[in-house]
Amino acid sequence: MRTLIQRVQYASVTIEGTVKSKIGQGSLVLCGIEDRDTQEDIEWLAKKIVNLRIFDDENGVMNRSVIDIDGEIMVVSQFTLHASTKKGNRPSYIHASKPDIAIPMYEKFCDEIGLQAGKPVATGTFGADMKIELLNDGPVTIWIDSKNKE
Repeated sequence: MRTLIQRVQYASVTIEGTVKSKIGQGSLVLCGIEDRDTQEDIEWLAKKIVNLRIFDDENGVMNRSVIDIDGEIMVVSQFTLHASTKKGNRPSYIHASKPDIAIPMYEKFCDEIGLQAGKPVATGTFGADMKIELLNDGPVTIWIDSKNKE
């Protein structure tokens, strides 16, 4: 599983002109799933994301997690995180899972983050043409791949 976490002041997902979800201060998590991802990847990443100390403390040091600041979390599926650009100029998405595998994994991931954070998670709609609006705070953007745990 690959994720791109952005510390945001706000974020929203709009589908066909209608806002589906929005959050205030917190984390926007873009999530790419591949066939070899497991429940272990879901649990490890969820724990890492909700405890990631990327929010400022009273001294302006990134020392607080999204839980510590009572922030919100939005998770949006994004198969393009598994793009391969080794050959040519057109990315290949051969490593990204097809919907029959990716949708249940995405839903489990959102559920696990909500469980670990102790609050509901805002989401996009898997496979939809989504418009994401956000104000990246910092900017702080962190890429985490569950296959690089060690």
